[in-house]
Amino acid sequence: MVVKIYGTSRAVSPQRVMLCLLEKGVEFELDHVNLDTMEHKEPEYLAKQPFGKVPYVEDGDFKLYESRAIIRYYAAKHENSGPPLLGRTLEERAVVDQWLDVEAITYDAAVFPVVFNKVILPRLGVPGDMAAVQSGLEKLEKILDIYEQRLSTSKYLAGDKFTLADLSHVPATRRLIDDANFGDLFAKRKHLTAWWEDISGRPSWKKVLELERSSPPPL
Repeated sequence: MVVKIYGTSRAVSPQRVMLCLLEKGVEFELDHVNLDTMEHKEPEYLAKQPFGKVPYVEDGDFKLYESRAIIRYYAAKHENSGPPLLGRTLEERAVVDQWLDVEAITYDAAVFPVVFNKVILPRLGVPGDMAAVQSGLEKLEKILDIYEQRLSTSKYLAGDKFTLADLSHVPATRRLIDDANFGDLFAKRKHLTAWWEDISGRPSWKKVLELERSSPPPL
């Protein structure tokens, strides 16, 4: 069964899902949703995802939205394929969940206003709020100090193996470093730099970038 992803290969959350499916060797197809024309706010799409966000997936008769719920689902469904993205023991899974929550609630909450105001709004011809960018950067300095400490004692966030805890960080971090040009946040932290080079060098992520390059260009 081919998984159908509604979204765009240029957006962070669909990339998170594609990255997980590629790690697990799950076949998928992308049903392009044009965010620039607000297609995700149209009634037809809202009937599938009532909050008007991407992605939304269909797997046969099963339907699911929210990218982190989706990657948890597929990591469990295909537990015996590819890397053990959820961890093996109850304790390992708890640590993976811990860092997934940190990514969603703390890390992403600081990264989003930086990328939104520095990259997305200017691309749409709207001036970004530089005070929000500065506030996000100040928060990130403190957050990444904690990450650096963690990664000084552990190769990956949840232990010695790559898991969803690391995977979930990749798309937004790429935007922060490559698009918003804040790679110095990582460059001055050696353990964080080594971690980023590792997780962003995985074949699955390179494939996601290929899919992004082949997608319809933004307006």
